[in-house]
Amino acid sequence: MSTTLERPPAPRRSVSRPVAASPARLPWIAALGSGLAVLLAAGPVTAVVQGGSWFAHAVAVVGAVVAAGLLAHRLGPVAVAAAQCAAILVVLTATFTGSGLLGLVPTPSAFGEFGALLTGAGQQIDSGIAPVPATPEILFLVTAAFGLLAVCVHLTAVSAGAPAAAGVPLLAVFAVPAALADELLPWWAVAGAAAGFGLLLVAHEGIRRQLPGGSALVAGAVALAVVIGAGAGFVGTAGRFEGNGSGGAAGGSIGLSPFTGLRGQLDQSDPVELFRVRGLERPSYLRALTLREYVADTGWQATQPAPGLPLPGSIRTEPGTPGTVVDIQVENRAFRDYWLPLVGEPLDVAGVAPAQWAYDTASGTAYTERPRQEDGWQQRAFLPSPGVAELRQSDGSAGVAPEYLDTAGVDPRVAEIAQEVVAGRDTTFDRALALQEFFTGPESPFRYSLETAPGAGDDALVEFLTVGQVGYCEQFASAMAVMLRTVGVPARVAVGFTAGTDVGDYRSISTSDAHAWVEAWFPGMGWTTFDPTPLTDGRAVTPPYVLEAPMEAAGEPAAAEDDALVPGQVDGQEPSTAPAAPEEQPVSGAVGPTEAEDVGPPLWPLVALLLLAAVAVVPGGLRAVERRRRLAAVTAGGTDAAGAGWAELLAESTDRGVPSPPSDTVRGAARRMVREHRLDQEAQQALRQVVGAVEASWYGGGGSAPGELDGAVRTVRSGIAAGSALSLRGRLLPRSVLAGSLRRAGRDRARDEDVHAGV
Repeated sequence: MSTTLERPPAPRRSVSRPVAASPARLPWIAALGSGLAVLLAAGPVTAVVQGGSWFAHAVAVVGAVVAAGLLAHRLGPVAVAAAQCAAILVVLTATFTGSGLLGLVPTPSAFGEFGALLTGAGQQIDSGIAPVPATPEILFLVTAAFGLLAVCVHLTAVSAGAPAAAGVPLLAVFAVPAALADELLPWWAVAGAAAGFGLLLVAHEGIRRQLPGGSALVAGAVALAVVIGAGAGFVGTAGRFEGNGSGGAAGGSIGLSPFTGLRGQLDQSDPVELFRVRGLERPSYLRALTLREYVADTGWQATQPAPGLPLPGSIRTEPGTPGTVVDIQVENRAFRDYWLPLVGEPLDVAGVAPAQWAYDTASGTAYTERPRQEDGWQQRAFLPSPGVAELRQSDGSAGVAPEYLDTAGVDPRVAEIAQEVVAGRDTTFDRALALQEFFTGPESPFRYSLETAPGAGDDALVEFLTVGQVGYCEQFASAMAVMLRTVGVPARVAVGFTAGTDVGDYRSISTSDAHAWVEAWFPGMGWTTFDPTPLTDGRAVTPPYVLEAPMEAAGEPAAAEDDALVPGQVDGQEPSTAPAAPEEQPVSGAVGPTEAEDVGPPLWPLVALLLLAAVAVVPGGLRAVERRRRLAAVTAGGTDAAGAGWAELLAESTDRGVPSPPSDTVRGAARRMVREHRLDQEAQQALRQVVGAVEASWYGGGGSAPGELDGAVRTVRSGIAAGSALSLRGRLLPRSVLAGSLRRAGRDRARDEDVHAGV
């Protein structure tokens, strides 16, 4: 009996590396399955992108990736990945650029367009809210993302032969909506993902071999997913995290861009509370930013604000015009942006982070360099209340920049319509009032509706004025501001929020209050609000001078300012009977423990879900990759073939509950396999062949011919599998991986006490 404790060194010789295994047959079923799995898991995108046009782009790019993978399959995984990435570039070039070679091959200018599209998509995501419109920028991002996802799934499930591990990249499709979307994902999105993952497993080794049992397993998984998706709704924020009570918004942080975010907020099926404003006795708009630049064929554009006054701090002294001063407190519930919404003409702003905000007096906007979400702020504001007589006496454009009269590129038909509307009106105020009545008067053909595409240029403006006559606040404000300029009235578009709803001691402002209106310039009076949007839901704020003008024209006595608009009353609503909020109400700058827990949905459940998913699929994926590598080495032959085959048999035995201790010899481990797995005579004979090849390789330097051990290793594996079936846990968490057998197999067999004994 040998007492050797360590494996003797092999004699020095020149040993060639084993040749690679011969390429397998074309895995078209697995490739198609991987592509379909990606598309079946695409349902969550409906929560972050409007409409269904994105799905056609996803189908196109996933199909191109699958086709490229099949064409390059015999060239190896690296060539497959390169070919698939090239296919993605071809699809992106053909779909989103006009500068590719032959319309397909990307050129330097095409890559420049790619960069512009990515930048635009980033801006929309940063300032918009889910679901965002399916703009070319967003569609480009979705197409590229699905292409790269399809490459990852193909390489994992097809090239590496680890379909279980391919579930990890598929989770990315759920991670983004879970972090951004307020609404729960529909049940069919969860069911589709379950079906896609099941298809990966079934299609790995061919539909025919896996169809009976695999179909039943997938059907059961889909049924379970339907029940969970419909009942529990584990993806999304609404209904899962606290946020509908006193502690914060369910939708998390959202932003406001000139018109993209505005439309996105108005399209929310369930409004999200953004602000609670206290001390605002007279309903007033909250201005976030103003737009002064109108670009032909594009529309109104946000421009870089001028260097402003630092906030917190004093902005200006109280004007000498009619109006009132109020002290308000804004509690921020869910607003994050570059702009800080303010009321009226700000006199002083406090409570914001120092050295982060500035106020541009020319544009009337408070801004920061990066999007921020303040807990809240306090503002002393001046609410102007000019009378009709004062406004009629204020004409001209003195004191305002000439850019606010710019009409370059405006279609002449717009000017003609504006001149017809203001015919016979001699003052700036009467012209502005006539244009507002053109859109909101009782005889006006215009109608408010969100079921219309956003306007984008002067052609759309002409169509809106002459044919469509249906739109939402963007179209109405854009049209009136342009028309005012054509008749000599300086004008700009303001974007922000209406006064919201009176809820007792505060006004609640939500996403449904997002709004755009017009501000016209009156020398000596400043920027004055006019709202041409024909709202019928009571959200419009009618200034006193607009109410006063018809009375004066009818010969009735002008209403006093206090009677023109009752505190707490929005035009079209009854005045609130709730007591007015005190003028001064301290607001703590710190969030208390209860509030801090509900400021936004915590991310730890999503992180925990991803970690659990990784724990569930990664070990099985590693086991599949190792199995494929070892069997390929066995097929290739050479001095490493026997060791690879023996390592695979040890791992297979360990997975099925029969590990081999490190102290076992090769023959001792073989006897344990025969005894515990009850191997039949055929399997025992095959095991003897493997053991003999291992000993010859380790101690005699011999090697196996290509394919020589294939049948023996396959027979022993089948015998081990027949003796004990793997449970689902055993498949997902193989014992050989968890116990470290993958590291020891084939190299830790140190002693061989029974070299001459029979198996």
